[in-house]
Amino acid sequence: MASSTELPDLRTQYPSLPPQEPTTLAGLLPGIALLAVVGYAGKFVEHFLNTYAKTHHITFPNIEYVLWAILFGIVIANTVGVPRIFRAGVATYEFWLKAGIILLGARFILGDILKLGGISLILVFVALVLSITFMTWLGRAFNLNPKLTTLLAVGSSVCGVSAIIATQGAIDADEEDSSTAIAAILALGAISLFAFPLIGHILHMSDHAYGLWAGLAVDNTAEATAAGALYSDAAGKFAVLAKTCRNALIGFVVLAYAIQWARKGLVSDTTTAQLKNKTAFLWKKFPKFVLGFLFISLLATLGASTNPAIAALGFNKAQLLALGNLSRWAFLLTFAGVGLRTNLKDLFKQGARPFIVGALGEIVIAVITLALVLGADHFYRL
Repeated sequence: MASSTELPDLRTQYPSLPPQEPTTLAGLLPGIALLAVVGYAGKFVEHFLNTYAKTHHITFPNIEYVLWAILFGIVIANTVGVPRIFRAGVATYEFWLKAGIILLGARFILGDILKLGGISLILVFVALVLSITFMTWLGRAFNLNPKLTTLLAVGSSVCGVSAIIATQGAIDADEEDSSTAIAAILALGAISLFAFPLIGHILHMSDHAYGLWAGLAVDNTAEATAAGALYSDAAGKFAVLAKTCRNALIGFVVLAYAIQWARKGLVSDTTTAQLKNKTAFLWKKFPKFVLGFLFISLLATLGASTNPAIAALGFNKAQLLALGNLSRWAFLLTFAGVGLRTNLKDLFKQGARPFIVGALGEIVIAVITLALVLGADHFYRL
């Protein structure tokens, strides 16, 4: 029997954990501590620069800790590298991301979620279909192997790394294809953190419109959350809502691809057997943290009720404030992990073509979704 400090299911839940690294709690602590140090360094630099600029009456743009934490992580990962003892703990940034989103539900009442609007939800579906279609065509045009093309299409249309990992197992893709797709998605996501807020400010986009755009066009959930937060707190909330809607579709997209590859006889017997129970397959692939987000939001909604009996069933203001602060701390670790897991050298392991396909695809998808959002904002006032 495993000891109380062992985490036997951790690698199953988080496939990004390096296979050779320890999964005991003690083995994770060094990496988690590194996430905290890098994240807090970003927070410290933001506060220091803002205080210095204000004290000396210097006009200096407010660069959020989100970007500093990611930048520090990228520099470390691509210069001295992340020593082996830290890698397993750093890979838990996915857990902190999901915990942060669940806790973020405390800052939403269900009415806020409905504010995303029917038009915005339609755009989520339209953007997903266009992204998959274009990335598939582009991969074929550049003669990428079909499974790598599929991974890039799913990663750019649904939820980045999580979608790639889920699809890899469903279509029996090679580890090399998965690593290449993940590297491209992470690197391009990091670039979006610089480009999206700049474009949003140039176009004077509203918080709703910009947040929706970030949630539709940025692939990885962590980067989408960061891109929204870099624009404004309100934009960050809308980015999370739009991205959460995309994430919720992962099971259906992966199921569709699994069925497609199974019909071609190109998947294992195990995968084919799993497809016989499609409901179980969907539940396995569905991102459970979405349900956690909705549950916390429900309790926040009950607590905001004017009926004392109903309000007693939910969170009070002090509890909501505490959960909101915990969410920010979780994201602090998340954003540090995004940088520390971005290895620029991995981009060209299969040559430049996968990166070119990813870059061209991301640019076109960003432009198309931007046009859709601006059009919807003009006609329907998001």
